Amino acid sequence: MELNSEWRKVAATIYKKPVDSKVFGAAEIDVTDLEDYIAQKRKSGLKITLTHIFVLIISRGLKNEVPELNTYVRRGKIIARDQVDAAVSVLKANTEMSSVIVPNADRHTLRSLADFLQDEIVKSRKGNENESMQSKNILARLPWPFRNWLFALYHTITIKWGISVPGLGLNANSFGSFLITNIGSIGLDSGYPSLLPSSNLSFVMVLGGVKKKPVVVNDEIVIRKMMPLTVVMDHRTADASQGGKMYRYIKHMIKHPEELENLL
Repeated sequence: MELNSEWRKVAATIYKKPVDSKVFGAAEIDVTDLEDYIAQKRKSGLKITLTHIFVLIISRGLKNEVPELNTYVRRGKIIARDQVDAAVSVLKANTEMSSVIVPNADRHTLRSLADFLQDEIVKSRKGNENESMQSKNILARLPWPFRNWLFALYHTITIKWGISVPGLGLNANSFGSFLITNIGSIGLDSGYPSLLPSSNLSFVMVLGGVKKKPVVVNDEIVIRKMMPLTVVMDHRTADASQGGKMYRYIKHMIKHPEELENLL
């Protein structure tokens, strides 16, 4: 697989992250049967949500279907990541947002992912956050304009030059391969995310609120549960073609969620 095509080299040069390299997309997903599947699993003791389902689908999609999206820009070149790490937004007790990193997320099953996220969310809410979030807290304590200067230095060293800072636990992969957030869980219908300028994320995906809507199925109007799915991609690493491949994989997997119960 050729990552550094002529266009990719040009895109990495003409686009500046994240000012003008963002590509937005949106779709509505029929999650009627998927929500029934989740309800059945919760009755049997497996406490999963739509977030668990989509984290695992996207992670496996990056590993096996669209590895071109599991990349980042370093010194003008597209670099393939060594593994798929998922960043999952979580709501802390004080209504502040944080995130949990799931290393090698594609290697999980639904059960192991549910157990891992539960443990990490508890740690996050107790203040035991990952290194990247701890660095954010340190940055927030600095007075302006020192805060701006330190961020500019960090951004140049880790994001632009791709140099790791082991003492702070910062490198070009500190924030994972992608970020997923479920704003439907906090009452919002849909939203368009931003590409974090402090990260090398290829894309950020947002799960919206599930609503019952009339849709046409087999030429008949029926009531189905629909969920908005929105995404922002870094155009330096991704095109609509990769987004389309991932979307087709997502549609396939939500019809076969039982495949997520087993290791690949």
